[in-house]
Amino acid sequence: MRMGRLRAADQWVLAADDGGGWRAIIGAKATDISDLLRLHDGAPALELGDIVCSATLGSPITRPGKIIAIGLNYLDHIRETGATRPDRPVVFAKFSSSVIGPYDDIVIEPDLTSQGDYEAELAVVIGRPARRVSEANALQHVFGYLVANDVSARDWQKPDGQLSRSKSMDTFCPLGPWITAADQVPNPSALAIRSWVNGESRQDSSTAEMVFSISQLISFLSQTMTLEPGDVILTGTPHGVGFARNPPVFLAEGDVVRCEVEGLGYIENKVARPKAS
Repeated sequence: MRMGRLRAADQWVLAADDGGGWRAIIGAKATDISDLLRLHDGAPALELGDIVCSATLGSPITRPGKIIAIGLNYLDHIRETGATRPDRPVVFAKFSSSVIGPYDDIVIEPDLTSQGDYEAELAVVIGRPARRVSEANALQHVFGYLVANDVSARDWQKPDGQLSRSKSMDTFCPLGPWITAADQVPNPSALAIRSWVNGESRQDSSTAEMVFSISQLISFLSQTMTLEPGDVILTGTPHGVGFARNPPVFLAEGDVVRCEVEGLGYIENKVARPKAS
């Protein structure tokens, strides 16, 4: 099962695909999948209607309660940056106003940053409330998985001394293209993860490179906060990011960034300047 948010006939529709095509979820009193999960405590009973035709996919989650991101969580990324392997997860927030759809434009404002960068990531969607859960039980609280791009303004990171502002600019969190149910992903720790810019391979790795597994991350985070249905965890990025290349390569207007996680689809976003007001 996969669940998404589709625009058809000038309106957004929540839909699910159980193998027979996208079908509208009947009576879904929600604007996106995170709302649906909160309304039904992570276990919505789905009644599916007609097939949704001629539709465009939007972000399945538009305003999650929390977006929690993890830094330095891939061994190959640690090696390429020369960083020290962390002894506990590096946690920061990405704010929900940064979320865009799987094919929307990433808008980089030249007067704000000249060092926009890409980060392909596996994202986790919480389905059941998690508070002080054990690693052994952590995956029971996962609803599903999707693809994310943790877009970053590298020239803001050092001056700020923290990560959240540099990673939360508007449009800096493409998500999608849909949420794949957790039971369809038996081993999230063995998925290929890749990115391309203008068709050139930039990242090619595996979630097996994670320092802290998804179970470890959920357990760690839940010790101090309640993870709620619809919350999203971005689990880190592998090697190949722009700032670590020699010389560094940053995103420019017109670039097309594609991020893919094995079995979960891909998102593809063009880099644009702000539209004239």
